[in-house]
Amino acid sequence: MSDAVPAPSAAQHAQTLEDFQANLAAVRRRIALAEQRAGRPAGSVRLLPVSKTVPEDRLRLAVAAGMDFLGENKVQEAARKAENLADIPGLKFSVIGHLQTNKAKYVARFAHEFQALDNLRQATALQRRLEAEDRTLDVFVQVNTSAEESKFGLEPAATAAFINELPAFDRLKVRGLMTLAIFSADTERVRSCFVTLRELRDRLRQDAPEGIGLEELSMGMSGDFELAITEGATVVRVGQAVFGARALPDSHYWPGFAG
Repeated sequence: MSDAVPAPSAAQHAQTLEDFQANLAAVRRRIALAEQRAGRPAGSVRLLPVSKTVPEDRLRLAVAAGMDFLGENKVQEAARKAENLADIPGLKFSVIGHLQTNKAKYVARFAHEFQALDNLRQATALQRRLEAEDRTLDVFVQVNTSAEESKFGLEPAATAAFINELPAFDRLKVRGLMTLAIFSADTERVRSCFVTLRELRDRLRQDAPEGIGLEELSMGMSGDFELAITEGATVVRVGQAVFGARALPDSHYWPGFAG
């Protein structure tokens, strides 16, 4: 299998338990093959199914098929799902889209992970709300590796200074970096985004403040996750290859994403 970026919506639209089991098994096989090709240990990559727009009845089937950690872009949609699915033991939610500070209270209440930390106002709001909830939150620092003005995330050159500020926020447990690659059929342009994040992580890790973890790299979506694994991803965010095509385009959820 080549590293070419495939179309992201080829999966069967999952409506039954058997559909979800088949789609999930297919994605996990692709992850395992990508790990093997890259010479990486089996199980070194975590699959984060992205469940945006998927209603709760279908999510119950997805959980029954073996999913226990769901990624959501819209905070209020994620909060609603977390409340409606609170009866499912062990189900966790990761917020992977941009966070306005006035919605930090929701994230602090229900999320187990936040993958789009990119400014101190967010960090301050989350710290305050997490203190009130007496919780901690795993976070990834979002980096704009494609230099697209329409995308959120820190410039790579600004990331070290930002990370050096984060020990002051003891409720935020920094786990690594996240990026959205450029949406392009040009494999090398996509690859360069992943290489940039990995090389940045490797540099930052040498001088990271005590307590700041930079082991994780969240990069790769349905159309490019195998390429991301080749370049070091430890978390891949996969939606349409698991759930099937969505009615709304990714640009509705990812600013600057043209898919």
